[in-house]
Amino acid sequence: MVELSNCESSAYLLGYGGDTLNTAIYFARCDGEVEYITALSDDIFSSKMLESWRSEGVGIEHVKIIPNTVPGLYLIENDDQGERHFHYWRANSPARALLDEFPEILSELDKYDAIFLSGITLSLYSASARRRLFEYLRHFRASGGLVVFDNNYRAKNWSSISEAVEAFGEIMGITDIALLSMEDEIALYGPHSITSCTTRWLEKSATEVIVKNGAEGIHLADPTDTVFFDVPNVVSPVDTTAAGDSFNGAFLAARAKGYSLERCIRAGQFCAAQVIMHTGAIVDKDIPLIEGEL
Repeated sequence: MVELSNCESSAYLLGYGGDTLNTAIYFARCDGEVEYITALSDDIFSSKMLESWRSEGVGIEHVKIIPNTVPGLYLIENDDQGERHFHYWRANSPARALLDEFPEILSELDKYDAIFLSGITLSLYSASARRRLFEYLRHFRASGGLVVFDNNYRAKNWSSISEAVEAFGEIMGITDIALLSMEDEIALYGPHSITSCTTRWLEKSATEVIVKNGAEGIHLADPTDTVFFDVPNVVSPVDTTAAGDSFNGAFLAARAKGYSLERCIRAGQFCAAQVIMHTGAIVDKDIPLIEGEL
């Protein structure tokens, strides 16, 4: 989407972002190989997005174009603690029509090792399109692919909480690696413990559950154990936009290289700490995102 983020004056900075895109870009910046799948328009903003993604090293082979539409727009406002608040204009975004206009796109993904998607991804599609997506992901897993899911939940994106719970219940049964925000889990399921959260996902299908809980640290659970990771350096954020997305990108890039889970967690934490000290979802390229050598 087109991003407008506030700066020190009353002006807004123009950029581009979106949760899965942010993860793809930070994955690429941390030396991972990634393709991004979406639909854009034939307008000038869409062209600039494609140019930007290509320059980041993000593959655009599967980006589809729906002429005479406009991409989604979101505006970020931050409070005094750097916490972000979003305002969206994307009811007619071409990305929402991706699976209806281009049903063949799912078969194009067979050659990849892993597919990453989010709760926001699910909220874009109609119930019938989500069913086709879930059916494909079952096939993908059965063929040896990994499904990685971030629980990014935005209540305004759903017609009802029951619709969201149903969709999340479906994806929960076809997820291998769950990258979760505890805040979003509570927003969707009500107050509960991290243990209850990890158990819910592990009992369905996940083999790794990573629960991000802000400055309180990270819990990593698998079917045999749970490990807690503190936050090495707690910072006062300027803008928490893409905190979880940047963690995901660095974590997954490190994991793709076969590093230990502890090293992957620390890579994600370092990247996220760097990102939240700057405004907007995508920070300047000169910001160091890798601590030492991956």
